Amino acid sequence: MQLYSFLTLSTLAGSAVAQSGVDLDKPMLAGGGRRGPGAMLRFGCSQVVIERLDPLVNPDLKPSTHTHQVVGGNTFNESMPYTDIAKLSSCTTCHFLEDSSNYWTANIYFRARNGSYKRVPQIANQFNAGDSGGITLYYTSPNANVTTAFKPGFRMLTGDAMRRTSENLGKNMQQCYRCFTQPDFGGSMYSPCLDPKYDTDHLPQQPCAGGIRSNIIFPLCWDGKNLDSPNHRDHVAHPIGGPTQFALVNGTCPSTHPVKIPQLMFEVMWDTTSFNNKEDWPEDGSQPFVLSTGDTTGFGQHGDYVFGWKDNSLQRAMDEGCYLRNCTLLTEQAPKIKNQCNVPVTVDEDVNGWMSQLPGGGNGN
Repeated sequence: MQLYSFLTLSTLAGSAVAQSGVDLDKPMLAGGGRRGPGAMLRFGCSQVVIERLDPLVNPDLKPSTHTHQVVGGNTFNESMPYTDIAKLSSCTTCHFLEDSSNYWTANIYFRARNGSYKRVPQIANQFNAGDSGGITLYYTSPNANVTTAFKPGFRMLTGDAMRRTSENLGKNMQQCYRCFTQPDFGGSMYSPCLDPKYDTDHLPQQPCAGGIRSNIIFPLCWDGKNLDSPNHRDHVAHPIGGPTQFALVNGTCPSTHPVKIPQLMFEVMWDTTSFNNKEDWPEDGSQPFVLSTGDTTGFGQHGDYVFGWKDNSLQRAMDEGCYLRNCTLLTEQAPKIKNQCNVPVTVDEDVNGWMSQLPGGGNGN
C-alpha cells in the first residue's frame, strides 16, 4: 500500500495539477508522509533543434522524411553511431547536466481552412518554468536495485508512425493526447492517459482552451544484450501482462527480455490556443491538426530515444530514489543556461512559417 500511495502521488505530479494546492515538488505521500522507496525523475529539456533529421529511422539521410522537435545534447545529427554521446556533447538542454541523451518526436502542424500549414509551438509546463519549449521527461523505478539503467549506445523507438487506427488499449494506452479545457493546463487531474473523458489515443476533435498535451510511454523490459534492433523495437518489450500504465512498473518481464529498465515517458505541451477559432478549421468541421508525418488521426504518434547519461549517474539516481528534480546526486542547470545550448540547423527550409505543404511534401492522410 505504501508503494501504491507513492505512485499515486507521482502520477498526479505528472499530470499538471497545480490547482490542487499541493507542492508536488516535495517528496511527500498523499497522506502526508515521505515518499516510498521508488524513484521518479521528472525534469524538462528545452528544444535543441527542430529539423528534418532522424538518425534512427533514416540514418545518414539529410533531410529525412518529416520534421522532429529534438531535445538534449548537442551531438544530435543525421548519423549517431553506437558511441557514448555523453562524452561527445559539450552542452545539453536538459535540466540535469549529466543527461546528454537525445529525445525527439514528430511535430504538430495546424491545417487551416485555406489549406496552408503552420507549426504548433511547444511550451514548457508549469513544472519547467523558463524552459524553451521541449519535452518533460520521466524516469520511474519501483524500488532501489530493481531496474538497470540503459547502456552507452542504447537507443529505442516506440509507437508506429504509420498507424492510423486505435490499438484499443484503454487505460493501458501507450500514447495519448489530453485536451485541456481550461487555461494553465486546467480541467483534469487524472494521471497521463487515464482520463476517460479528456485523454484519447487520437488527436482531440474539439478546441482545447488550455492546449493539448501528448504523452508517449516506452516499454519496461530489455533483452539485456542488444543496444538496438533492426526496427529499434524488438530489443525491448512490455511485461508479460502487456503494456502498463504510467508509473505502474511492477510487471514481470518475459524470459526473452528479462532485464527491467526504467520506465521512460515523454510529455509534450502543444500551445494550440491561437488555433481555436473554428472559422479557421476545415469546412467539414474536422479537427485541424496533423503530425509532421502527415497523420491527421494522431494514432501514429511516436518517440525516439538515444541514451546519453554520463557514467552511472542514471543508475545511481534510480537506486537512490531521486524524486522529480530532488536529486543531490545530479547537477541542475538554470533555464537561461540550458536554453543557450543548440544544434545548428543543417537542412535549409522553413519549418515555422505558413506553408502550402508540410516540410517534406506531405498534405495529411
